[in-house]
Amino acid sequence: MTDDYFIPGDQRAHKVHELFAAIAPRYDLINDVQSFGLHRRWKQRVVDLAHIRPGDRVLDVCCGTGDLALALARRGAEVIGLDFNEPMLTIARQRGQPSRRAKRNAENGNPLFLHGDAQQLPFADASFNIVTVGYGLRNLADWKAGLDEMVRVAKPGARLLVLDFGKPANALWRTVYFGYLRLFVPLLGLIFCRNAGAYGYILESLKHYPAQQGVAAHMRARGLTNVRIVNLLGGAMSINYGERAA
Repeated sequence: MTDDYFIPGDQRAHKVHELFAAIAPRYDLINDVQSFGLHRRWKQRVVDLAHIRPGDRVLDVCCGTGDLALALARRGAEVIGLDFNEPMLTIARQRGQPSRRAKRNAENGNPLFLHGDAQQLPFADASFNIVTVGYGLRNLADWKAGLDEMVRVAKPGARLLVLDFGKPANALWRTVYFGYLRLFVPLLGLIFCRNAGAYGYILESLKHYPAQQGVAAHMRARGLTNVRIVNLLGGAMSINYGERAA
């Protein structure tokens, strides 16, 4: 099965931009429905693994509607969220938080949401203590280039974290999980966005993505240390963790 939004090669960025512009208004709602709310717990796990310290500068790549960036800022980090899709960034900038501290952070421009290309980050080398990406690396035309850029802007000793859909090692669970992505998730897209293809894209993109094992291998190839994989939901989701050598 092919998907209208998955086109390998030079046209992929345009189609991915078109996809996320179409689903931006319902993006957070469908994330809650398709993951039964678990995506919030998984993102919190990323924040915990980041081990934020006072004064840390954080870059959240492919920030989307801002979940990770906002959570990182609430821990006291100075956060920049970057995405190439303006409809998603508009929602990220508009999202209000109930606590006084979060409102004060927003007034001070934290997080700061910027438009930019994850494969050509507009930052100097060794700029950030923590670099994260949630459900974004898989969507890049060249995921290795995106990860290379994350490494480039990370300071010595920085923590890098990648949260995304995974490929379970257990064959039976992988079959069940892929069936869920093939049948149920596109149905949600049809119901909530009137666009089944927008969510059929998840499985199609995952087929062409090396998932947790491939990301870990490239982290090691780039010289990151303490590389490890945190499997979630039996490997259906995963967090890749690595540190820039000090």
